[in-house]
Amino acid sequence: MEYNTVIKPKNKLFEVDFKEIWQYRDLFSMFVKRDIITQYKQTILGPAWFFIQPALTTIMYMVVFGGIAGIPTDGLPQPMFYLAGIVCWQYFADCLNKTSSTFTTNQNIFGKVYFPRMIVPLSTVASNLVRMGIQFLLFAAVYIYYLIIGVHVAPNIYILLLPLIIIILAGLSLGFGIIISSMTTKYRDLTILFTFIVGLWMYATPIIYPLSTMSPKHQWIMALNPVTSLVETFKYGTMGVGTFSWVQLGYSFGFMFVLLGIGIVVFNKVQRSFMDTV
Repeated sequence: MEYNTVIKPKNKLFEVDFKEIWQYRDLFSMFVKRDIITQYKQTILGPAWFFIQPALTTIMYMVVFGGIAGIPTDGLPQPMFYLAGIVCWQYFADCLNKTSSTFTTNQNIFGKVYFPRMIVPLSTVASNLVRMGIQFLLFAAVYIYYLIIGVHVAPNIYILLLPLIIIILAGLSLGFGIIISSMTTKYRDLTILFTFIVGLWMYATPIIYPLSTMSPKHQWIMALNPVTSLVETFKYGTMGVGTFSWVQLGYSFGFMFVLLGIGIVVFNKVQRSFMDTV
């Protein structure tokens, strides 16, 4: 005799049922496809926006920060330098902004049918990988162009850390996102505050300026930002400029690990009763 429904005690707060998530892998795939397809549905240019947005952002940075402000780029061509930072930051920011509205955006679905709630933020992180991959192709095209015309860049073995960089970026955005999402079920105005903070956060990350131009004191302060070492490692591995430190990279990984632990506890606690307050 087979049972379709199994009654069991509540899960512990610090627990993620990966077996149950795997059982809902088809739903996970559906959410990933939904995020990719619906983002630019009924737009004239469609997926071309994946290229247009980073390209226009790069041009704006070149005019404002490279031209008017005269901020150096470690001797690299401005498009290459800015795109390297944009690829990393855009993935982190997109995942963060979308996961931070998990409960409020999907309240209608959550109120009608049961499935592991963690699938939604996980699918957001996965779907944004597609966008990051497309933007990385744009960076690669610019990179190859400057190699052909003779611009000196020095890629090195640290480029192999790219998968680790992506994992840490995904983990940080997921951790911050599910914590903020859990808090905004009661306090909606936190969404506005958080959007403002993310905008300022970019300027506290070496996207438009090289970390090497700052004094050691300010570099230490910037290193407290867990995203800083990830952007710098990506630049160092692909172009041979910037700063790299195993200690700072380890700090970012440890920060992600602790943050995810806190996020899982808060998320599991809120998901039990969020429909009463959302």
